[in-house]
Amino acid sequence: MSTRRSASPPLLAIVRYTVRACVPAQRLLLLLPVAGALLFGLLARIPDDVAAVAFARVGGTAIHTLVLPITCLIVGDALLGAEIRSGVFAFTWLSPVSYATIVVGRWLGGCAIAAAILVPAAAASAIVAGAPSSALAAALAAMAGAGAYLALFIAIGAGFKRPVVWSLVLVIIIERLLGAALAGIAQLSPGWLAQSVLVGLTADGAGLARKGVPAGWPAVGRLVLVAIVGLTIAARRLRSLRPASSAD
Repeated sequence: MSTRRSASPPLLAIVRYTVRACVPAQRLLLLLPVAGALLFGLLARIPDDVAAVAFARVGGTAIHTLVLPITCLIVGDALLGAEIRSGVFAFTWLSPVSYATIVVGRWLGGCAIAAAILVPAAAASAIVAGAPSSALAAALAAMAGAGAYLALFIAIGAGFKRPVVWSLVLVIIIERLLGAALAGIAQLSPGWLAQSVLVGLTADGAGLARKGVPAGWPAVGRLVLVAIVGLTIAARRLRSLRPASSAD
């Protein structure tokens, strides 16, 4: 019981710090994904199809291809990579807290920020598209995808000197280009899996499911696994990190 008490306050302190400090200075930029999600919801009204299917095909695809990764990249870089570049992370790294606590605390704070932005945006997009029955599925897909994305971006921030560049490589080249051609990559891609969550939980959406990629709740489980792997890699990387200045 005493171990639980001693471990909880540092984690809560890191989460609070993350929510307060690890947000880009241009906070208004985080409202752009909301506007984008609503726009994609309106575009989903154009196809002559069942509203829920049209939203999963048009709005959902656009959200998980653009809105979700871009938002998570902005938030994810602020969680770790930006502080390592500026040298500020040295104060957290030198604190008497385990590496796992630092990583999980930053990730939980990032998830709270992403949830406040993406969950209502995805649900509102489904409503605007005329498919209110898909609002919960869209919100779940956005939250599960964000959790996996943020874990990977934290791992990239801890392992590379130019995390933004490598994060873009992950999203554009590995996910979008290679993932579109190879189902084996799509099976581990937060964007493709988030889309599969929406498709799998959408009525009459079975025809939109991609072969070889889990859909619905199995896709949620796969996203959880991706997040765990990303957080584990980030914690291991922090063990060998030696931040001393903005040049590290």
